[in-house]
Amino acid sequence: MLGVLGHLVWHDPFMPRVIGLPLGTFLVVAAVALYIGAVRAFNATGTPVPGNQAATAIVRTGPYRLSRNPIYLAFSLLQLGLALLLNSVSLAITLLPAFALMALVVVPREERYLEQRFPSEYASYKASTRRWL
Repeated sequence: MLGVLGHLVWHDPFMPRVIGLPLGTFLVVAAVALYIGAVRAFNATGTPVPGNQAATAIVRTGPYRLSRNPIYLAFSLLQLGLALLLNSVSLAITLLPAFALMALVVVPREERYLEQRFPSEYASYKASTRRWL
């Protein structure tokens, strides 16, 4: 929301449209596809997507084969893609604190929860799959 507010107040283009439009479109489409794939993997495993519901399994299929956090990665790609599509410096700049919040607060908290809930299974998954890519 801060990025959108900043965009409305401070609209300073930072990239030529010939680059930003196709690259932004690609990133938005990739983010949506990644998110859909991650949600489908959760649903196939029978574990809930919302973080306020108890996990019932460690998901290792779909995009979770390559990243332990494909949904958060999708959110970041979406914001970057929108920044490029809208040619918005503020959306691009606010990606950094948003990603830092996910990487330094949200993900470590979730990892602690999963380590407690699925000690051996999550340790194995964590050792074999990168956090981001």
